[in-house]
Amino acid sequence: LLNNKDKLIELTKTPLNENCSAVVLKKRPEKLGDPGRFLIPCDFIGLDNCLALADLGASINLMPLSIRKKLRLPTLNDTKMVLELADRTISKPTGVAENVFVKVGKFYSPTDFVILDFVVDPRVPLILGRPFLSTAHALIDVYEG
Repeated sequence: LLNNKDKLIELTKTPLNENCSAVVLKKRPEKLGDPGRFLIPCDFIGLDNCLALADLGASINLMPLSIRKKLRLPTLNDTKMVLELADRTISKPTGVAENVFVKVGKFYSPTDFVILDFVVDPRVPLILGRPFLSTAHALIDVYEG
């Protein structure tokens, strides 16, 4: 029993070195705040200086019916889709607008939008989800913002 106690005391006196845990050495990265919304400036033929919310949690690109009317998009394709929104309400889209060209920077990207009649934030009327971000080969650096 005494022999084990000596080994235990010897282990407690082990000096810390670079192989020790970062938590023990207090070399943790600095905690940063929320970078906020990730907005993409984009343009359409007939609608300049538009902002879109990039949402990695969205499996669709969403456009309000009011913006569709401003852009005078052609006939929509029917859809049997039913959406559950963030506030848990269920909505039936008006349709799907296919191959709408979205200009981001100097590049145009064909994008399919689900059209939904909802009250829109006039500053950020669109939601661009994973389909757009994938098509545009978006690289998102959350650290830089």
